Amino acid sequence: MLFSRPSVSSVSSATDKPRAIELLSSVRYGRLAMSMRALPFLAVARHLVIEGRVVLRMHRGLGFHESCDGSVIAYGADNFNSPTSGGAEELWSVQFTGPAEIVHPASDQRERFGAGPADVNGEHFDPVYLRLDPHLTHMHTLAYDASP
Repeated sequence: MLFSRPSVSSVSSATDKPRAIELLSSVRYGRLAMSMRALPFLAVARHLVIEGRVVLRMHRGLGFHESCDGSVIAYGADNFNSPTSGGAEELWSVQFTGPAEIVHPASDQRERFGAGPADVNGEHFDPVYLRLDPHLTHMHTLAYDASP
């Protein structure tokens, strides 16, 4: 039985930032990595790219935004659950790292996020927004082929 081998490429340069932003714009959710009480923590967030920055929408009731405000965070997304269609599968992941701050987007920007969940952990969803100014960008692609 033959198994396909992934070939992995990783880029981390300013010239690839536009491609990473384009890929991020093609999915709606990602994972926020932060430090909470000196421990690493991951949280799911909805995102938009607005003026080259990543704007995140989270539930205020969880308090994650308070840990992120003024801190350096990382935000990543991928297409691992929905690879591109066509002849070959190309899987990718992107990660952006930089300072975050609580923001209050304009109403038209908030509308672009679409409807939020009805509730989070049994609480009515109360949105709060963070803006990540990406200083570091990492993009990884995995292309599969059938050669040994």
